[in-house]
Amino acid sequence: MTSKVVYIGNLRTEAVHQRSGAKLITDAPIDNQGKGEAFSPTDMVATALASCILTIMGIKARDKGLDMAGAFAEVQKTMGSQPRRISRVEIIIQMPDKAYTIEERRYLSEAAEGCPVCRSLSDQLEVDLSIRW
Repeated sequence: MTSKVVYIGNLRTEAVHQRSGAKLITDAPIDNQGKGEAFSPTDMVATALASCILTIMGIKARDKGLDMAGAFAEVQKTMGSQPRRISRVEIIIQMPDKAYTIEERRYLSEAAEGCPVCRSLSDQLEVDLSIRW
């Protein structure tokens, strides 16, 4: 089992990662009857996408002896309606101020496009990914 998710009440859940015991809370967003006091489930999807992209880039960087420490992603999720779903995720990855060659930039950009989370999401989801060097 990967995780156990318990409905606490008041549109809130607590998820526990079974192997590590790490916990996270989700809360329904304000625009869907919640308090918006924690990540919503759809926030988690958008955030997981960015986390996966950085992780895959980090694996590839490590394989080539490149340092990506300090890279970060800014995530903007847009909800659609009819049906209510995530319609767009914009991710801006800011790379650390290092002298990456054109080949290294291409290599890491291609790695970002190989993210398994993105490959698992609907083709209807618009993903706008940009990398700032």
